[in-house]
Amino acid sequence: MILAIGSDHAAFGLKDHLVRFLSEANIQVRDVGPPDAEERVDYPDYAKMVCELVLKKEARFGILLCGTGIGMSIAANKFPGIRAALAYFPEAAELSRRHNQANVLVLGGRIMGPELAEWTVSAFLNAEFEGGRHTARVEKIAQLERERLRGFLDA
Repeated sequence: MILAIGSDHAAFGLKDHLVRFLSEANIQVRDVGPPDAEERVDYPDYAKMVCELVLKKEARFGILLCGTGIGMSIAANKFPGIRAALAYFPEAAELSRRHNQANVLVLGGRIMGPELAEWTVSAFLNAEFEGGRHTARVEKIAQLERERLRGFLDA
């Protein structure tokens, strides 16, 4: 499994911790940056890099981090085909996979500590989409994306 991960400067420390945690679990990680926390960066740039890797199937899942996770979540969900879920605890991460077929997990670097982030990432990665009644709901989300995109292109 290959994961793409990126953050802004505010969540660099937690991102760096998770890269080590995932690597120790023998999960291949594609870290898109930033390379350090010294320079302020714009989170939409890193959301774009991670989401494009997921959409091109160069990564199975993405993990994005910023101070609260809110900005990254908003930016990531602008990409048709991305279902980014902001989760501050493991149960929400697990349900985002089981019920919403989320393909990007978003975390808040100023909100959660390393251990809670590890548990949350593990819950996300170990969960499987349940299908069933959730399939129709995920398809409705995809239909909304297609309709909005078509409306945008027609304008």
